[in-house]
Formats: sequence, structure tokens, C-alpha cells
Amino acid sequence: MQIDLEIGGMICGGCVRSVTRVLEAVPGVKAADVELEKARARIEGEALDAATLIAAVEDAGFDARQAG
Repeated sequence: MQIDLEIGGMICGGCVRSVTRVLEAVPGVKAADVELEKARARIEGEALDAATLIAAVEDAGFDARQAG
């Protein structure tokens, strides 16, 4: 399963590492590929829930919404 998110508020590599770490800590996530230039994250795993992923990113101080 794969979910793509649009991430707002990332300005540097440290932000990318923070978002990656937060996403990879969510149960069920196997990998998170976060791109600063595209302001997106591609999350792969099992039984993923977009709302849970978005909440995790927002709790870390960034904006997030499911990419459509």
C-alpha cells in the first residue's frame, strides 16, 4: 500500500529528516521517501491510514494533506 502526502513548511534537509523520522515511527510504515523540492512524501507500508500520517506530520509542526 502507498500513500502520497503534500508537506508544507519544509525549508531544509533537517526538515526532511524530521518528517521522515516522524512518518517512519507510525505503525505499519515500512518506508517514507520525503522530497524537499517537491514538498511531498511517499509512504509505503501495510494498513496505512492517511489521517494518522497527516496527524503525525502536523504534530511535528508541518502542514500535510493527502496528495490527489
